[in-house]
Amino acid sequence: MFILKNRNSISQIARLRSPKFRQTGSNCTLSFWYYNFGQSVGAAELQLLVDGLKQATVLWRTYYNEGNQWLKAVIQLGRLPHPFQLSLEKISLGFYDGVSAIDDIRFENCALPPPALSCEGPNYFWCRETKACIDRSLVCDLVDNCGDGSDEDSCNPDLQCNFENGLCNWEQSVKDDFDWIRIQGPTPTVNTGPLKDHTTGTARGHYLYMESSEPHQFQDNAVLLSPVFNPSINGTCVFRFHYHMFGKQVYKLSVFQRIVSNGRGWLLWYKFGNQGNRWIRQTLYISSAKPFQIMVKGTVGDGFTGDIGLDDMSFLGCTLYNGNLPTISTTTAGTSVPATLPMNNCTEKEFVCRASGHCIQMSQKCDFRPDCSDKSDESACVMEVCDFEGKNQCGWHQPDFEQMSGNYFIHTTNIFKWELGRGAHLYPEQEQHSPLTDHTTCSEEGWYLFADSSNGEYGHAADLATPVISLTGPRCKIVFWNHMYGSTIGSLEV
Repeated sequence: MFILKNRNSISQIARLRSPKFRQTGSNCTLSFWYYNFGQSVGAAELQLLVDGLKQATVLWRTYYNEGNQWLKAVIQLGRLPHPFQLSLEKISLGFYDGVSAIDDIRFENCALPPPALSCEGPNYFWCRETKACIDRSLVCDLVDNCGDGSDEDSCNPDLQCNFENGLCNWEQSVKDDFDWIRIQGPTPTVNTGPLKDHTTGTARGHYLYMESSEPHQFQDNAVLLSPVFNPSINGTCVFRFHYHMFGKQVYKLSVFQRIVSNGRGWLLWYKFGNQGNRWIRQTLYISSAKPFQIMVKGTVGDGFTGDIGLDDMSFLGCTLYNGNLPTISTTTAGTSVPATLPMNNCTEKEFVCRASGHCIQMSQKCDFRPDCSDKSDESACVMEVCDFEGKNQCGWHQPDFEQMSGNYFIHTTNIFKWELGRGAHLYPEQEQHSPLTDHTTCSEEGWYLFADSSNGEYGHAADLATPVISLTGPRCKIVFWNHMYGSTIGSLEV
């Protein structure tokens, strides 16, 4: 379908309406290919019209000339329990020069789960009316996965929050730089943040978001604190939440677990960078021998297109603790120094040189300049040159959360990851895409790192992190060679 305009009256609207749909399941996505080309082709948007709601919800927009090419849009519809229609709207502002077109509209995973004859075992839940058999981890997560609401019946309201009526029993931290904001509909900055909440999938629902525009600066933090929970053994307490990280300058979202009220605790999970315009579900299994609290921290990126959203946060198999976390004095809170260090008079804020026991400032560790005679302050740091020869990754690593606390983070490992490879050992069917030679030796024997996207699904990300870098000079730069080939290559971001 394409738009042909032949009159010059201002603000004409061309509207393409879908048939009416009765409902969708919780994993429903819509995709289509669109074309928007011409000097003043103008904007178009896709709207969701739900029965009983006066306000339309914008699901997708294109603002300007996108070049002489077909582009794919993927839109998350999620669970929509009420009848709805979709409307593709194009507004002419008088001078219209170009072509807007749409093709190959596709709905995927939109049906409710099918009825099952039986549903045995402690890891499953049998839906009351629809008789679907769903995973137990989907119960009481603020999403109607059954289609009849039975998986969300008789849940403890103290263990879940959809932000429709405030923050529930979550709190804003007073020791961070600014607060999360509760909002409906799109965030104020174009091309960043959600257009709708996760609970209702419309502009009527509420969610939390972190504003990254001025006056907030790079690496400012907004921290949200959960209530305090009783000890949980063997990861029986499960934390589910939905996050939205969309925008060119989205920086970081991280989750910590702490057992003292004046500590940051330890990192359970984090995500860097733009994850696309969609809500993503994350599940964390939590173990603790003491009462604990969860901290969700958003960090501002290097620009204003970095809004982060949170919605539908819930706990399963956890119980609230009747009391507060203890505080510990900061003198005992320091990390204990291993016994292998030489005799020294260094403070906690200083680094001990391994050979001499000499003290240097902690900021001198990993600053590309050896300050200890044995260079121990620059060991386990990022190396100035890494060419991956001899299968050496130089400390560059894929953040892996399985090691964090036993094996309770199995859900966060991704099959899409960075691996060492070389042209001489190409997997079948990769001859077309992987480089046949490396950049260092220009031979089939040389090594490089590669991420093979056939191991992943749409939207999967493979992160690669350096070892720690503490200080850099003003002329510091990073140089790397990259090779990207294939028709659906995805993106590479630093």
